[in-house]
Amino acid sequence: MSTPEPQSSSPQPSGPVSKDRVYRSPAGISGGVLVLALALWLGIDALVSGEGDTRWKALAALVFLVPLVAAYTVRPAVFANDDRLRVRNPFRVIVLPWARVESFRSGYTNEVFAEGGAKYQLWSIPVSLRGRKRAARREDRRVAGAAGGGGRRGSVLGGVGQFGSRGAGAGAAAEGPVRAEADKIMDELRELWEARKDAEGSRGDVTVRWAYEIVVPVVAGAVALGVLFGVG
Repeated sequence: MSTPEPQSSSPQPSGPVSKDRVYRSPAGISGGVLVLALALWLGIDALVSGEGDTRWKALAALVFLVPLVAAYTVRPAVFANDDRLRVRNPFRVIVLPWARVESFRSGYTNEVFAEGGAKYQLWSIPVSLRGRKRAARREDRRVAGAAGGGGRRGSVLGGVGQFGSRGAGAGAAAEGPVRAEADKIMDELRELWEARKDAEGSRGDVTVRWAYEIVVPVVAGAVALGVLFGVG
């Protein structure tokens, strides 16, 4: 999960727009780039060395697959600033002023709810159940270390902490609970929403725009493939 960019101070309505924090999935981007490279390699090879309608099928497949793969891997991102949350999903872009956000929910997916109950999934902040389990194990070890900081080993060594340094348990406790990366990002978004939902600059309407630059070539490629395989 990506590290958010630093955020500028809260703007007044007449002041400059604050800088966005950008949240993307490095794992999704890396996987998408690999799949796109493989698709382009196979597609271009078929275009160069193919015969008959193979070239047309390869071209239609590229028109269909390249934007589709990019939509689900490279494209998704969440942009948050002092005024609004902008969610760029595979086929839509949703802009939610903070005053119109009702809540966030983290389950098997991360979602934001707008006033009226509309729900939008945050594709670029995927939930990792493995990451949550790993964080839970680290939290268990942290709590155990904090509880054992003043235990028997400390008394034997004259007050030295469990791992050979005085106060190690207290230091671990002060760090706070260990959270999975996606859950930490959702906590940041909730905090920003709580701080800015009543601000003057956070008002406005929710807007949803279809990503026609993705939808049109995907549909065109799918139709072309259907026709080519249907006739062939």
